[in-house]
Amino acid sequence: MKKASVITEKSYVFALKVVALARAIRKQGEYELASQLIRSGTSIGANVEEAQNGFSRADFIAKIGIALKEAAETRYWLRLLRDSQLSPKDNISQAILDVEELHRILASIVKTSREKPPPQLSILHPQLSAKRLRS
Repeated sequence: MKKASVITEKSYVFALKVVALARAIRKQGEYELASQLIRSGTSIGANVEEAQNGFSRADFIAKIGIALKEAAETRYWLRLLRDSQLSPKDNISQAILDVEELHRILASIVKTSREKPPPQLSILHPQLSAKRLRS
């Protein structure tokens, strides 16, 4: 079994916190905000998981990029909840710190993945050489 990466683990733990927070917000009757938070907050980890199983490097970068955008959106919803005082500030403040950490990690992954050159693949048979192919 493949060992989970740091971002995979952190995004999963964050999703669990988002589910608990959204449940508390729903109890206050804020169904729409809870739904938005659930959608974007759990999408971060889902896209990270998809990226881990991407078909290509471009696919990996695209999925991590989506996770990065979802982290930014989640931060927006959390700030809105905090500033509208719909949830205890302590819960929201920690969630904002958590999503900001995820955002930094994801941004770093995207940057590194874009800068890193693709691997060189050798498909030539070792016994075949340019000289032998010409004759």
